[in-house]
Amino acid sequence: MYVIQRVYKIKPRAAREAASIAAKIGELYHQADRRSEVLVYFNGTTLPGEPDIVYMQWTDEVIQSPYGRGEPSIPEATELGARLRELTEDSWIEFYEMLTPEKAMPLD
Repeated sequence: MYVIQRVYKIKPRAAREAASIAAKIGELYHQADRRSEVLVYFNGTTLPGEPDIVYMQWTDEVIQSPYGRGEPSIPEATELGARLRELTEDSWIEFYEMLTPEKAMPLD
C-alpha cells in the first residue's frame, strides 16, 4: 500500500482557491474509481510553516498513472487541472510506502 502526495507551490494569496480546485479534481477521480478518497489540505499565510502550499493525498495498492489505464480522460478534471496550473508556481509528487501489519518487522 502506498501514500501518494501531490504538492503544489501556489501563487501568493491563492492557496484556498487552489485547494478547492484540487479537492474537486480528487473527487472526480474518486467517483471514476481511479483513486481512493482524496484528502486536500493547505497553508495560506495564517499558519506557521511554508505558506501557499496545497497538498493532495491519497492511497493506492500500486503506483500507477491514472492516464495509463486505457480509460478516457475526465473532461471536467482536465479543465480544472488547467485552472490549477494557472495558480501553480511549482509542483511535485511524493510516494511513501505505508507500513501495514503484513510489512511490519517483528520486534520480539
